[in-house]
Parts: sequence; structure tokens; C-alpha cells
Amino acid sequence: MSSSAVAQALGAAVKPVRLGVIGAGSRGQEVMRQFLHLPGVSVRAVCDVYPPRQQEVNRLVGAEVPFVPKYEDLLNRTDLDAVLIASPLAFHAEHVIAAAKSGIPIYGEKALAFQPAECQQVVDHLVQSKTLYQVGHQYRYASWAQESYRRIRAGHIGRPTHIYAYWHRNGNWRRPVPAHDPDGRLEHLINWRLYRESSGGLVTELGSHHLDMANWIFGEIPSSVIGTSSICRYHDGRTVGDNTIASFNYSEGRKLFFSSITDNAKNGNELWVYGDEGSVQITMEDATFYYENKKQSSVHAPSGKTVVQNGIVTGASYSTHGEMPYRGEGERIGTLDHEDSTLTAVRSFIEAVRGEHAVEADAYVGYGSAIACAVAHDAVLTEAKATIPPLRRQA
Repeated sequence: MSSSAVAQALGAAVKPVRLGVIGAGSRGQEVMRQFLHLPGVSVRAVCDVYPPRQQEVNRLVGAEVPFVPKYEDLLNRTDLDAVLIASPLAFHAEHVIAAAKSGIPIYGEKALAFQPAECQQVVDHLVQSKTLYQVGHQYRYASWAQESYRRIRAGHIGRPTHIYAYWHRNGNWRRPVPAHDPDGRLEHLINWRLYRESSGGLVTELGSHHLDMANWIFGEIPSSVIGTSSICRYHDGRTVGDNTIASFNYSEGRKLFFSSITDNAKNGNELWVYGDEGSVQITMEDATFYYENKKQSSVHAPSGKTVVQNGIVTGASYSTHGEMPYRGEGERIGTLDHEDSTLTAVRSFIEAVRGEHAVEADAYVGYGSAIACAVAHDAVLTEAKATIPPLRRQA
């Protein structure tokens, strides 16, 4: 039996979910692909302003999918059970609010919204309409991330105080544009991530995932941010930085440090959580725990004493003992599945649409990372400390 026949047979045993899609670019197509792995899920209509997307979607789905140019027309259809919103960031608030007014369940790609004020507005509309909403923070659903969170909460690394997050790449972040583009319209349509009026830059497009993880671990959203960004390598007309560093402040002195560069892939995508009894490295595929050696302090020379290194008498503060990077093995979480985290996330959403459980990464979760990114958008440009407003919950 073919894989499609198997999917159809399984789908017959579950409640069908007919999906509409707003935004069928690279990310939208990837999320669609994961949705189509799930029994009972079908794509019924797609909205995108770039006509070539229609044939790309048809090839992905394996059938002719109705293509509508206006999202209002898609939301007015009566044959949809849920909608995927994967349009460019600057349109997220408009599209999510419109979908919320229709009452249709929403899987919204991150970030929840672009501008700080929009973040609160989107949450208000979702709460008022009681619309089911899940934000696309897929790493929160990854089995190794969930197990790491459980162990951190259980005290395995002591009290977590600092998180260092990286997303380093070696590539210009640019996508090809058709040769005939006299007014630059296609350039800004396809490469919207490279321009400040439409993109949150590296902090939002990449770091929002790390912010969500930090908020999850610390149990709150940050109160302020300070950072820096520049165009160092790719002088190609972009107006967002090709590198950025941002430090987010949480209560009790806790911090998230985020670094992203686009001309060197060392470190890749990883997040380190540091506690007073250990640390954990979380990547896109696994997690590894390391524990502090409490005996180290007893073998250090007392403060003020002298030590001999290579025949030279020097102060104890210059001893490298215990300060070199650890290069041994840690405790790797290896008993869990390694399913694609986006597939896990969309499966959970479909289960929520079918009424099997509530949404985990809901609008409140979405606000926490989106508001921090929205404020950081300007903070890394001005290099001035900026306050992050807390969510105003409705009574």
C-alpha cells in the first residue's frame, strides 16, 4: 500500500481537519508539508500575493488547490476547520486579528506580531473572541526540550540564572529574485526579512525561539533589553544587521544573552542554560547535561598564596586549573524520539482543534517572545536600554 493510501486509510478513522493557508512562502510550505503528514488533514485553499506560489503549492500537495489573492476571501470560506498564517511578519497582526474575528482556529507562525502595540492588540482579540491559537514556537514541543525543562524544574542544575543562546550561520540570508524587477517590488516581497520596515531582523527571525525557551525556563518575560547590531559583511542594500548581540534582563538579576552572525557557522543553533550546580546545552536535535565539580574549590590554592607553574612562581589567581573549557562527555538525553519539532507542534495543534487537549504555546506564550523581539528591533539600532512592557491581561 502506498504512503498516501495509508494516510487516507488512517485519516478515515479521525475527524478531518480542512486547512486554509495565508502565506505560502518557504516557511509556509514547510509547515504545510508537516501538516500533510497527519492523518485527516488536507489543504483546501491558499492565499498568497505572489502567483508562482500556486504551482509550488500544487506540487507540494499533489493536487490543484484553490488559490485566492485576498485573505478575506479565504477566511469567508465555509469549508475550513483551521488556518495556517505564515505571511511576512509585518502582516501577522492584521491576518491573525482577521482570523480571530472569523472564529477559526489559528496556527500562527512566529512572531505573534511585529510592533509592540500590535502584540497587545492581537492577544486582546484572541481572548475576546475565544479563538484557539497556537504560535509557531516548535522547539517548545521537542521531546528533548520538554525533558530538559522537566529536569531543570526538578533542580538538576540548581537555580538557573543565565542563558546564552546562539544562532550562527555562514550565508547572506538572501533569496534569489527574478531578473526582471525594475521597481524592486519583488526584491522587497521575496527578501522582506532584509528590511527594517518588514522584518524584526536576526533577533526576531532567529532569536525569538531562544527568547521563548528563556521565558519558559525563567517563568516570566524579560523586563528590558540592550543590544547592538551592524552591517559588517553583506553590503547589499539590506537595512537590518547581518549580526546582532542582545542582552535581556529578567527578575533577580537573571539574563539571556543572544548572539547571531551570518558569516561564520561556529556554534550553530544552540542554547546553554547555566545553573549553580550544572548546565544544559539544548540544540535543534538533542540536549546534554553537565554538572559542576564541587571538589574543584578544594584543590585551588588559597587566595593570596603562590603557586609554581612551569618553574615560575606566580599568584594563585593566574592558575588555569579548573578554568579550561570542559571537553569531556556530558549526560546526553538519548532515550527520546527525534521527530521533527515542527511536526510535533502541528500534531499538537490538530489535536487541540479536535478538542483532545488545550494549546500549550498559546497567545500568552506568543506575547512573551513577540513583545521582547518588537522592543529589541529598535534597541539594537539605538544601542540604548529599552523597557519591555508586560502583558495587560483582561479581567
